[in-house]
Amino acid sequence: MFKIAIISILLFIIYSLAVALFAFIKKDGNSDKMVKALTFRIALSIGLFIFLMLGAQFGLISPHGI
Repeated sequence: MFKIAIISILLFIIYSLAVALFAFIKKDGNSDKMVKALTFRIALSIGLFIFLMLGAQFGLISPHGI
């Protein structure tokens, strides 16, 4: 269940990045959509990082020791 949540968050990050790319390519002068998509991507990335740290702390995932 934890891995499915991680994968779905990663897919939302990729989708948000694609929305920003298409807003950048489209030459309509409206950069509001691109800024919102990139802000959402950054928020998702920070949330995913915190989610992974909490998962490692509570033993839901085990990091590899090198």
